[in-house]
Amino acid sequence: MTMTKRELVIRVSNKLGLTQSEVSKVIESTFDTISEALANGERWELRDFGVFEVKTRASRIGRNPRTGAQVPVPERRVVTFRPGKKMKEVVSGEAPKTETPPPAPPVDEAPSDTPPDSTPPNSLF
Repeated sequence: MTMTKRELVIRVSNKLGLTQSEVSKVIESTFDTISEALANGERWELRDFGVFEVKTRASRIGRNPRTGAQVPVPERRVVTFRPGKKMKEVVSGEAPKTETPPPAPPVDEAPSDTPPDSTPPNSLF
């Protein structure tokens, strides 16, 4: 099964409760920004996800598969991807798929006997 950009938009939209139009704009902008950065020779990294880099492949002599004749293949730039540690673990099945828990509600602090601007008499700091 292949995931398309459309399916990505639908999944993210359902997960976050945003409209598909909003999610589509964000995803398109993200992909455009990544592509522009790579075209400028920049490295693009997302911690735990992976690293996209542009590398230059050297020119070489190739072969035409039909005729067997030698053909010069020019030097060219290609995009490479190295998966991050967390992605490797998830894909290999080593890490459990967990969603980040919602943030804990703020805890009300108990009132203190000491006023906030005063320091205790035997304080070292």
